[in-house]
Amino acid sequence: MEEWKKTTCAICGIRCSLEVKVENNRIVKARPDKDSPVSEGYICRKGMNLAYHQHNADRLLYPLKRVGNKFERISWDQAIGEISEKLKKLLQDHGPRSLASMVGGGEFNFYPWRFLIGFVDALGSRYHYSAGNQEFAGRYWAHGLTLGSQLLELVPDYKHTDMMMVFGWNGMMSHQIPQARRVLTGISKDPDKLLVVIDPRRSETAKIADIHLALRPGTDALLLKSMIAIILREGLYDQEYIDRHVSGFQEILPWFDGFDVKAALKVCELEYDQVFRVCQEFTKRQSCLRDDLGILMNRHSAFVSYLLAVLLAICGRIGVPGGNYLVGEKIYSDPNDPRTWRTAVTDIPAIAGTFPPNVMPEEIDNDRPDRIRSVFVMGANPLRSYADTTAYEKAFGRLDLLVVAEIVMSETAALAHYVLPCRSTYESWSPADAIIPSTTNRGFLDVISRMRRPVVEVEGEQKETGEIFTLLADAMGLLSALPDSLYSTAGSGDLRTYRDALIHYLTEHPENLNMTPFIVAKTLGNATGSAQLANYFTGLLQRSRMKQGEAARVGFDTGPDQGLAVYKAIIDHPEGVLVGVQDLAKNLGRVATKDGRIRIHAAEVEDWIKGIKPDDEEKRLEADAAFPLLLMAGRHMDMNANTGMRNPAWNEGKRPCTLAMNPADAEKYGFSDGQMVKVITEAGEETIEVEVTGDARAGQVIIPHGFGLVYDGVKYGANVNRLTKNTNRDFVGTPMHRYVPCRVEAL
Repeated sequence: MEEWKKTTCAICGIRCSLEVKVENNRIVKARPDKDSPVSEGYICRKGMNLAYHQHNADRLLYPLKRVGNKFERISWDQAIGEISEKLKKLLQDHGPRSLASMVGGGEFNFYPWRFLIGFVDALGSRYHYSAGNQEFAGRYWAHGLTLGSQLLELVPDYKHTDMMMVFGWNGMMSHQIPQARRVLTGISKDPDKLLVVIDPRRSETAKIADIHLALRPGTDALLLKSMIAIILREGLYDQEYIDRHVSGFQEILPWFDGFDVKAALKVCELEYDQVFRVCQEFTKRQSCLRDDLGILMNRHSAFVSYLLAVLLAICGRIGVPGGNYLVGEKIYSDPNDPRTWRTAVTDIPAIAGTFPPNVMPEEIDNDRPDRIRSVFVMGANPLRSYADTTAYEKAFGRLDLLVVAEIVMSETAALAHYVLPCRSTYESWSPADAIIPSTTNRGFLDVISRMRRPVVEVEGEQKETGEIFTLLADAMGLLSALPDSLYSTAGSGDLRTYRDALIHYLTEHPENLNMTPFIVAKTLGNATGSAQLANYFTGLLQRSRMKQGEAARVGFDTGPDQGLAVYKAIIDHPEGVLVGVQDLAKNLGRVATKDGRIRIHAAEVEDWIKGIKPDDEEKRLEADAAFPLLLMAGRHMDMNANTGMRNPAWNEGKRPCTLAMNPADAEKYGFSDGQMVKVITEAGEETIEVEVTGDARAGQVIIPHGFGLVYDGVKYGANVNRLTKNTNRDFVGTPMHRYVPCRVEAL
């Protein structure tokens, strides 16, 4: 008898709802979940192939210890005991700054992060390196200045907009909003709406756009400064909105006064009339904006994010229907606050509480007494996901302790001293969405939550990530003796009595509040068999008590048991359940600046914005004779999935990893389609097959990310991060993956 089970996709951050067919404890087929209010039967090719992610030859089954050049299977008791003893010695000898965590987007399951980060925090370190700061540190920094919080996002209200301007985002391939292809195709086909794409290349999204501004690579700042200058010069800004919600407007006017827009657009290789039309349409329509890695990993990335916030603010497009709404949390790591940790060698401050992976090799590979000596990696594969593979290999070779918690023997795990096997998303409990509110569901009004549940059983000794770090926390002596009341109420199965006992304990012992995830895991987690499910319950309890009005609007009773009711509804409906409705009329109340106004003037950016001039940029953009081409390191498409799909069989018969090259460049340099070539940068070289295509821009070549994986002992495809130099970055540590000078040679 066939059995279909509801779950969500683990291949990208949108986490579309799926149903999987399970036979003999194996996922054999996946299909879209038509019952889901989130994805409504939407799915892409990656989700259809998730069985290749779950079942592959590289899956880890048992704890492993490096002995010489090989790994030996050990018990969990031995692994936890030896790791804790080594770590105690390192901390005693070198202090907490010798320890760092690294968390990634593995399986796009971010919930277990709290356990590793909480573990490292409790040991006195604040060195947390995250996948988010690999891509978004510049945006976090800019939003901290303009919105008062580094984790507030400006998310487009695509449901009510009549113009979407896309800046460096290929949503038809990268998704990143629910049902992205449906949304973008719908806007494109609607005669009353306008889709504008700003991208150097002819991306899949650019192909369906009403207007495609194919700007020269690396000129995003010039274009944005030109657009703002046009809007100010022509009086197209929204003065009423500015008067009510914006500060610093008069102060920024000199930044753009007298700017030579036509000269700037000539450097951008764009027509003035077309850019002028885009400015007109954006200011008069109910418009929104979406940006992505095309600018976030490019020249001037952090400052470009700042200019995007300025553009939206002066056009009155923040916190209004059809514009960009504010979602996220109020978090600000002030770079100028002496309490904010900075990296010892590269002097990068924590942004949104974490650090960019780009600088970690330098923080390890040095002779300072306070260098990083121990790294715990969870759900990340820096040897393929982050810039400069060569630098990472050298740095990780100098570590005294490298512990990797993973579901597969990744390239990073292959260098570890200890490898701890995690249960996959499909073997464990984990929330697919933020508890309340979710920011990735149906627009902004409906708040829908989903809980993934195990759909297959483990086939080895894998543990939930939450349990692994609870065991380590206990072994390090971080957990105080807990009262019998927590164990007895946890074992009773009565969540109400456990909730009350936990609240009573934490009220009596507020010094242990930061250890709550581990306390819950050790008590309720042990009783239920899932540290993560137990923590989901307590987290939901705390958040729903703060959001009772929101949940009550969709039918949940108010009162102390509201959290229990919401929890039960989510558990009973894996396809997703409506748990709240946000009041968008109050959205601008999320602005976290001291005066509650969007701050578009900051001294930190003034010199830079004034210094963006056509002549100067033209000189900076001149090609190096040794590296005449620009490499776009990374490409979203249907055939790559970061490093989540290790088995190349899922792409059998396709050409997934090629060097995309414009026909004019192929002719100029004498290359033909299918020819094997060598791509060389200052960081290294890789061999790859040429694909001649008009989708690539002349002068720019493209290599997709997520390849060069060593699967079952054989390397598959080219590792683009062997070609990216970690020092090619901006001031917050974001790598310039979209602007890598290179040359291509025939083999």
